[in-house]
Amino acid sequence: MNKICSLLLVTFFTLQSFAQKNNYNLIIGTYTSPGKSEGIYLYNFDVNTADFKFRSVAKDVTNPSYLALSKDNKFVYSVAEAPGISAVAAFGFDGVKGQFRFLNKQATNSQGPCFVTTNGKNVFSANYGGGSMSVFGIEKDGSLSPLKQLVQHTGKSIDPKKRQESAHAHQVQFTPDGKYLVCTDLGEDQVYIYNYHPEGKDQLLRVKNTVKTTPGSGPRHLAFSPNGKFAYLAHEFNGSITAFSYASGNLNKIQEIGTAPKDFSGRIDGADIHVSPDGRFLYETNRGDANTISAFAVQADGKLSFIETISTMGKGPRNFVIDPSGKYLLIGHQYTNDIVIFERNKKTGTLKDTGKRMEIGAPVCLLFTPVK
Repeated sequence: MNKICSLLLVTFFTLQSFAQKNNYNLIIGTYTSPGKSEGIYLYNFDVNTADFKFRSVAKDVTNPSYLALSKDNKFVYSVAEAPGISAVAAFGFDGVKGQFRFLNKQATNSQGPCFVTTNGKNVFSANYGGGSMSVFGIEKDGSLSPLKQLVQHTGKSIDPKKRQESAHAHQVQFTPDGKYLVCTDLGEDQVYIYNYHPEGKDQLLRVKNTVKTTPGSGPRHLAFSPNGKFAYLAHEFNGSITAFSYASGNLNKIQEIGTAPKDFSGRIDGADIHVSPDGRFLYETNRGDANTISAFAVQADGKLSFIETISTMGKGPRNFVIDPSGKYLLIGHQYTNDIVIFERNKKTGTLKDTGKRMEIGAPVCLLFTPVK
């Protein structure tokens, strides 16, 4: 009898462990205006079947579009694109219970925060409207300190539609070695690389160097390869991708490749870019009149080889994410208010629509985290 009970217990815990390995939390940042969304959503997602289930929503912040998760998965930081009161907000996060706990928010002192990242010591926002970066400290309880540094960009570029008459910081992230902070500026056609001084009181960031991009291209998002040797920059205005080699805070251009047909005459509006977990493939989305995702193979020298371009099956593919297993790719559509789930062929990099949809208002940012 004792042997049977022991066997049943072992079987139970084995099945529970297997289920936990398949199940992840999916955190979704949204636009709450014009009212189709309530805030930051949490779903359970099974990476074996692509099944999903709603868990909770945090309703404490207006337009929590982009999100960042602490390394210990205990805190979530979001931008708050509230008109006239731009800020970054902090939440405690319990992945097991599936709950958010609002901690506080701090003003960015610059308009239009559109991206946020953290390294555990500080939180950084890229402020599109103000053309700047805001730096906050992190208190012991995970809440944000008041603004520690505001880094202002002042340049412009040549876009004829007047989107480059001033600086527009669009993304901020650390290099793979953690020593430098990279900020793409769509308004200046420039990428900034900053030296990071974590112990500095009011000057944590100082410019190391800058990388000029093609005038009028509009650098938007940059993604590093998992091995840290390469970086790929998506340009919003023309949909091109620039490939760089990376070492010691320096980006060196090795290739530029397009994602739209040469005869395409509509708006491209390049959006997001990511490399697969195994480093073998790269994906980039275009919005505007395109609404496509392109797949490329990553060669040994870091250069890209085109595989395919397909419809994202929605409008406004603002952000996408590859699940931790690498099996599925999820695309959030800002204007059709859904997340389309594609199955990803790990051998060829190609995508296939699963037919599964998550109906959610104006999804903008998707993050996976373990349920623990």
